[in-house]
Amino acid sequence: MDELTAEIDAKWAVLEALEALYPWMRPFRSRPVRDYASRLFEAPASGSIPAVRRQALDKLLGIIRKAAMRSGLAADTAGKICGDLERRRVLQTGPHLLLLVDPEAYYTHVFSMLGLAAHGCSTYVSYAVSTVSLVERSRKGPGWLGVDGRPVNVFGLSRSQMVGYNLLTGPGSYRLMPVDPGAGGEKLARLRDLLPSLPFQRPAHAVKAANQALWPKLFGSRFAFLQIDDEDIADLVADHLSDPDSWLRTSLLEQPALAFNILAEIDRLAIGPWSGWLTRATDYFWFYYDGKRLPLRLASGDLIDSSSGVKVAGFKPSDIVARLSDRTLIPNFFTAMLVVSILPGMRVLGGSHQPVFYPLMRHVVHRALEVAGVAPDLRQALAADDVSGAWGHRVIEGGDDPFERLLNDGPGGAHAVAERLGSAPLAEACGSLKSFVTDPSWLEFHRRLERGTISAADDEWALC
Repeated sequence: MDELTAEIDAKWAVLEALEALYPWMRPFRSRPVRDYASRLFEAPASGSIPAVRRQALDKLLGIIRKAAMRSGLAADTAGKICGDLERRRVLQTGPHLLLLVDPEAYYTHVFSMLGLAAHGCSTYVSYAVSTVSLVERSRKGPGWLGVDGRPVNVFGLSRSQMVGYNLLTGPGSYRLMPVDPGAGGEKLARLRDLLPSLPFQRPAHAVKAANQALWPKLFGSRFAFLQIDDEDIADLVADHLSDPDSWLRTSLLEQPALAFNILAEIDRLAIGPWSGWLTRATDYFWFYYDGKRLPLRLASGDLIDSSSGVKVAGFKPSDIVARLSDRTLIPNFFTAMLVVSILPGMRVLGGSHQPVFYPLMRHVVHRALEVAGVAPDLRQALAADDVSGAWGHRVIEGGDDPFERLLNDGPGGAHAVAERLGSAPLAEACGSLKSFVTDPSWLEFHRRLERGTISAADDEWALC
């Protein structure tokens, strides 16, 4: 009983911490979770859009249209997706690039469907982060799928081909569930029949293609589904940097003082009371070499491999565009959030860490712009944003096995799960909040809030 009490207390502490940071959340704790989802997918208040934002939004929609066409969606569907996203300006960015039958992805998509359905939407875009390892912890991550309580190797790779390697590893030849037809039992055989059988250059390509095939079988046809990942973001950044009139190019690369101001602000946060949430894991881009993801440092106008000290690229448009094109450079999450959310004014929904580090990212950009004395329209827009980001991943937890639902219930299963969980109070539907309560960062964060070391009144939190 003591252990159960401790778990419940830890869960309430997390909810209280979230509500302290986002006071608008308090009324939703006891209301049906669909009400909370509806609020997150409510379109931001309309108003005049600064030229910087209009440009960034147009470029984002252009990349999404190309991604939709590349995934096999019809031209009119691609247009509908872009039109809905332009009006809604809300993007699910929580799950990593996992198969839809992975519970972590499945329940987040169910949550998104609740929010979208509340507003009569018929399209859904999910940005699935793919700059992650095939193995994130013991037999967990995009390279593994739980079936009947046991882990199954998604790509049939050896340990040496998985540990330390990334979803964007490539080029190579990656097949989904590449085992003998008789191996793994009937369930795996049925799943294998639903998945693309062709080889793919990168693991990420295979997962995206699989999810495009699985979506109608798991969730039906109510929503046209598009999943983008970090290769699409690489193309988006390349589009910005190839345009001589792009604000990102002229302000971040051609006037490098701003780039260094941003890094200096991140360093300042890393030693202050808000430390631990936003750090310089890499400067603006990741370097992909021999299947591994390596950090970079910006020094003297160059991006340097921090482990060897070797120059990877000049911090200039021509060098970076070439590297983005051959996928040796991939934007880090900070750069991704610049072009996906901060510049175009897109609300982003994330998991247990994003509700804290994303407002800090916005603070860093706003402060760096202020120090440089540039972009007053963008600074004003950042200050006026309506719920720029929120907790929208791992919000609901359920006991249903998505894999069983896929095989036995088809699309109706997901809608039954959404109906049942959508009616439950948020505080009940979120389950144990294991991803929060087992995270030392959140335990320390709650302690700082209790002590008053940090608070929602801090300057760092002004742009939540």
